[in-house]
Amino acid sequence: MTTAPMSGRKAQAARNDELILAAARAVFTADPNAPIAAVAERAGVGISALYRRYPSKEALLQKLCGDGLKRYIEVAQRAVDDDEGDPWEVFAAYLRGIVDADSSSLTIRLAGTFQPTEELFADSARASRLAVEAHRRAVEAGVLRPDVTPADIALLFEQLASVKLGDERRTAELRHRYLALVIDSLRLPPARRALPGPAPDDEELGRRWIPGT
Repeated sequence: MTTAPMSGRKAQAARNDELILAAARAVFTADPNAPIAAVAERAGVGISALYRRYPSKEALLQKLCGDGLKRYIEVAQRAVDDDEGDPWEVFAAYLRGIVDADSSSLTIRLAGTFQPTEELFADSARASRLAVEAHRRAVEAGVLRPDVTPADIALLFEQLASVKLGDERRTAELRHRYLALVIDSLRLPPARRALPGPAPDDEELGRRWIPGT
């Protein structure tokens, strides 16, 4: 069964929505207090087009965090549903998937800046249940340190989300480099694998202090 193509107007609205959400994520994770006009400017859409889709900054933040929760749920559900894979590899894939989803960046920057909806509370509870279940399975399989709690894992995700250096590709590479270190420390028995990507050098670290780089 094929999906009928959207009309020109609907396709443009969908493109605008993608632009708005990508811009909102970039703007508000950099500065949660930024005005909604900054999102429209970054997205390259008129403020009226933005308000037609999201009548307030609150609504935009709710949508942004709702989408982040859904990405988290999708990754965690996949891990919980996998009854045939190697227990450690399933858990490690879950960790990598959450780092890629980057929902923790939203938690770090936007928690407490808007009023969650009932749907957000429900999705948050579901995400928490799935995280606890993924953790339980790994512990019971004897592949995850039992003294590490689901809350520990959540804060590890936030620590990894705080790593930002260079462009998006380099940031993702470094997050997975440090995730690999974390994974080795969590596993039973302990493991030591090659780390992905090169370590940052002094020049790369120093560029953070140069405006416009």
